[in-house]
Amino acid sequence: MNVMFNISYGLYILTAKTEKLNGCVINALSQVTSTPNRIMIAVNKNNFTTQQILQTKKFNVSILNEEANFDLIKRFGFTSGKNVDKFDNFQNYKIAENGIPYITFGTNSYISAEVKEVRDLGTHYEFLAEVTAEVSLNDKPSITYTYYQTNIKPKASTPQKKVVYICSVCGYVYEGDPLPEDFVCPICLHDAKFFVKSET
Repeated sequence: MNVMFNISYGLYILTAKTEKLNGCVINALSQVTSTPNRIMIAVNKNNFTTQQILQTKKFNVSILNEEANFDLIKRFGFTSGKNVDKFDNFQNYKIAENGIPYITFGTNSYISAEVKEVRDLGTHYEFLAEVTAEVSLNDKPSITYTYYQTNIKPKASTPQKKVVYICSVCGYVYEGDPLPEDFVCPICLHDAKFFVKSET
């Protein structure tokens, strides 16, 4: 097991605004000081949201709660704002005082912040930001990345095994279960006792 998976992460929707509203899912956020109240987030350089934050130096972070569903995470986490409008036909948001959206469904609060420092981490930028607003929306528990994996992310479907019977004389394959007792191979004319059950 990868020990790094034992570190607890939250899940958040990071939002920004330039010529369009946009957002992405992140899991790297922490409060680093309380006086002044500052947070740190890390975001992939390739994210369109990252470019918006570099331009405006402002962002909001909506904290996901246990009412969040896969459709919400898929909307903001599985596509790029470079190619799609993530807020198109989406009503579950409001505009905060800083002019940036925050998510109202599947979240329990949001934070508005202004960037004070940017650090290049190679694949990511680390934004150190001062909190300008913190608003509670409800008291539903925040989710962790582990909660997402266990309770929200769809489980991979296990393919159904197909039962077949193979003639041990000529190799003819009968699909179906069970093999009729009076079945006769249409190729070599041997009866059912010459067939071997197999699962594929």
